[in-house]
Amino acid sequence: MNITNSIVTLLSVFAPLFSKPVWELAQTLITGAMLCQGLHTVAAILRKMGLQYEKTFCKYHRVLNRDKWSGLKGAKILLGMLVYLAVNLGIPIMIIVDETIERRKGAKIKAKG
Repeated sequence: MNITNSIVTLLSVFAPLFSKPVWELAQTLITGAMLCQGLHTVAAILRKMGLQYEKTFCKYHRVLNRDKWSGLKGAKILLGMLVYLAVNLGIPIMIIVDETIERRKGAKIKAKG
């Protein structure tokens, strides 16, 4: 299955997070996740991509649990893309903070995490 050039361009900013072989697998998983309806498991994604009979299907599972890549770096790239898009489209950016996620103790503290 070929993905469109716009999706490839969009995903290419995440390529530096992965080694070349892992990036090939990650692109398949990301594309399949976008196309998948219902459960977004690795098995469901492989079925959607027509790879359910792939003999080395375990390599796709390793992308998520063993291969080296940084979810934090990926989140920073994604946030940068969203901010760039919002600024260029004139969409206001709201930053909302949930104070209950911070662990605090004390008798006078109302919002405890």
